[in-house]
Amino acid sequence: MVQFGFVRAIRGLSFGALGAAAILVAALLTPFTPLAQAHEGHDHGPAEVVMGPAAPRVSATSEAYELVGILRGERLLIFLDRFPSNEPVTKANIAVTIGDATDAVTAEPTADGAYAIVSPRFLSAGPVELVFAITGDAGEDLLVGTLTVPQEAAAMPGVSTINALRTWVTSLVSPLWQIVLLAVATTGLASYGVFLLLRRYFLQAAATALMAVACVGLLFESARGHGGDDDHADPPAAGANNASKNASAAAVAVDSPRRLPDGQVFVPKPTQRLLDVRTEQLTTQEAQRAVSLIGRVIADPNSTSLVQSMNGGRVMAPETGLPRIGQTVKKGDLLARIEPTLPQADRTTILEKLGEVEQLISVAEARLRRTRILVEKNVAPQSQLVDAEVELEGLRRRRQVLHEIRVEPESLRAPTSGVIASARVVPGQVVQAQDILFQVVDPANLWVEALVYGEIDPATLGQATATTPGRPPLDLRFQGFSHALQQHASVVQYVIENPPANLSIGLPVNVIARSGAPVTAMIVPKDAVVRSPNGEAMVWRHQAAELFAPQPVRTAPFDAKRVIIAAGVSKGDRVVVRASDLVNQVR
Repeated sequence: MVQFGFVRAIRGLSFGALGAAAILVAALLTPFTPLAQAHEGHDHGPAEVVMGPAAPRVSATSEAYELVGILRGERLLIFLDRFPSNEPVTKANIAVTIGDATDAVTAEPTADGAYAIVSPRFLSAGPVELVFAITGDAGEDLLVGTLTVPQEAAAMPGVSTINALRTWVTSLVSPLWQIVLLAVATTGLASYGVFLLLRRYFLQAAATALMAVACVGLLFESARGHGGDDDHADPPAAGANNASKNASAAAVAVDSPRRLPDGQVFVPKPTQRLLDVRTEQLTTQEAQRAVSLIGRVIADPNSTSLVQSMNGGRVMAPETGLPRIGQTVKKGDLLARIEPTLPQADRTTILEKLGEVEQLISVAEARLRRTRILVEKNVAPQSQLVDAEVELEGLRRRRQVLHEIRVEPESLRAPTSGVIASARVVPGQVVQAQDILFQVVDPANLWVEALVYGEIDPATLGQATATTPGRPPLDLRFQGFSHALQQHASVVQYVIENPPANLSIGLPVNVIARSGAPVTAMIVPKDAVVRSPNGEAMVWRHQAAELFAPQPVRTAPFDAKRVIIAAGVSKGDRVVVRASDLVNQVR
């Protein structure tokens, strides 16, 4: 009996020791199960980042300031902005009272325009009440908020020690040896279970079978992750480092901008600073509605001129050369010469006339000589000599005119001062009469001509602005309108106030002209209105410090830079007026 009891004790001891060993091996190898799954299919890339809750943060607002604090370990980053405009406040004094502490901690400015405080209190899980005393250029203010430190972010030395010990122990075994050890443990447990079953120790046999099944599961996972890929298996230490890097990447990705299921957009304060997001608090004001017209830039009729030839001919360049496009000229400057081209019949007629005049000049010269002799001898009166001289002078002038008609070129000069806007000639070119050879414009005097269709009364149009692609808006002054329709529209002309130097004649523009009775409405910049995926106009409301909500609106034109919001928002709402298109792209 003593011997039988001793044998049972030994068997129980063996079972306990083997079970403890199996449990220890399973516990130590459990951390490698996720790593084995990560290697399935020979995929050694980084783990997929799963978006979770944002980092611990605290926010508080007042009429002057908006504050957001983001916890990073035991360091709290504080972002302070102006409440109406979301403009960063980088020069302020912030004293923070943490919990029930008697002394406040002064936040230190950082290089990126934020403020930071460090406290060991942030390593303890639970809510922490924070009081921010702010002194800045917008005045003094006192903000109160509660920071909730989650259990995951708090320090847990016991868990860290166990994980470190587990990582160190399992790092001594390579992935291949893990499979070998699991196979040996599984075989041993299965054999021992059969032995216990044959000895009718059913309870011990059932426990041993459960441990064998667990080892089979671990063996299956390890074999699936590492089987046939031992050359690519990372050592446990490297796997631990990769897991740490993936955890860090996940922590960074949590605070990235993202669109929430309800359509709102979460944009962290650091990202708002990067995108330069600005807001505006809406107020109502009296404004006059506007209409949109299609127009183009034209030259001032009083400051532009066309250079044409009266008779046509061959173009001859002056000594300084033909003027180029963009060249500045003054009134009276010689631009080109036109050598007239005469038909052969006209040339023959001119030659005949010239010969006839030459003959008459010869006869008149002979008569003058005879008359001069008679006058000297007092045979003829002095009046005959004068008549002969006058007749000869007239014939010589007729000959000069005939010579000029045949060889004298036509001089083309600038009618007004300005810049050569177009030049359509080259030396030697033959041009016809009234062809436009040059256009001279004054870039400081330009107009806009627009067409008015429909029921809009041109007489009610007032101040206007014009927009052109890639150029700043143009201020326009109403000049007048035509009382005759052109293409079923009235023509309205505006004077451009201080036109830019790079403005071209004929450039199409979009004219926003004031028309109608004044109304009370809210006016926002054009950049604040974006398009939703279904094409409707909307604005982004600054719902909270880091939360933006889409709001469909109905708009009407006001001028080249702003629009009227007719419906959709209320007075006091904060809407994004800068970088709204970037917020709209967050997915």
